[in-house]
Amino acid sequence: MSEPITIDDIRAARGRLTGVARVTPILESPFLNQIAGRRVLVKLECLQRTGSFKFRGGWSAISALEPEQRQRGVIAFSSGNHAQGVAHAAELMGVPAVIVMPVDAPALKIANTRAHGAEVVLYDRPGGESRETLGQSLADERGLTLIKPFDEPMVMAGQGTCGLEIAAQAAEAGVTQADVLVCCGGGGFTSGIALALEADAPGLRVRPCEPEGFDDVARSLATGSRQSNPSESGSICDAVLTPAPGELTLPILQRLAGPGLTVSDQDALMAMGQAFQRLKVVAEPGGAVALAAALYRADRIEGDAVICTISGGNVDAAMFARALDTL
Repeated sequence: MSEPITIDDIRAARGRLTGVARVTPILESPFLNQIAGRRVLVKLECLQRTGSFKFRGGWSAISALEPEQRQRGVIAFSSGNHAQGVAHAAELMGVPAVIVMPVDAPALKIANTRAHGAEVVLYDRPGGESRETLGQSLADERGLTLIKPFDEPMVMAGQGTCGLEIAAQAAEAGVTQADVLVCCGGGGFTSGIALALEADAPGLRVRPCEPEGFDDVARSLATGSRQSNPSESGSICDAVLTPAPGELTLPILQRLAGPGLTVSDQDALMAMGQAFQRLKVVAEPGGAVALAAALYRADRIEGDAVICTISGGNVDAAMFARALDTL
């Protein structure tokens, strides 16, 4: 069975994103290297538009639509980062956007999504209401095009553009053999990066990173079958809490990814603190799980260097204060 996207799709997405998305930097700190016992190269997607990698996929997907589809509008469901990415991409293109968000999403993410001009529809995630069902219903009623957060080929292609940048930046840093730790929810970011690295940096291997208790991707890779999480809430790492791996993303990860890594909420908070103190950047909990794995799961990583993403920085003041208290 052929995969939903190819390296050509990722390169085409890069063309559509050129001049719009930021080429985010990779930074290194001797203090982080000391904690990990190896070089740690940190890809700062928290500095992307809207504060996360999700802008890449949102712009890629909307820009690939036919003009009449864009005119009717788009809809997305998200805990916050995909919401903001799609909302801002739609805003820049003058496209109407409806975003379905959980009622327990961080208030900052809901406010930011509305600030980009999107209509926000809240759903009861703790009560078990399905965002997929609600999103599809609204899409059908209003004639909107649904932009899924990860199981969508053009979203995956957009996220994969980060992998093209990692390949080039790692080579500039003299790293050609390493694990690339990626914050992972449904797997769109991880699978897109994996495909890009397969083409441009075959010595770099993706490994998904997840919060403890929400390690559906790691368990799916370990068992060879698609696993689900018992809940979509219960961790501070809201950005990477999903029901199960994507049907499109998992086969790519099964072919290309190494074993998954899991970290505790406390690990994520400590990594946020270290990112601020040593790199002078702000990470959100879900966006810090890969750095946490690089720093605090070093015994499960091989080689002289590791690359990790900080996938998002959309955190409210109270949560960030908790992270700073770990220093």
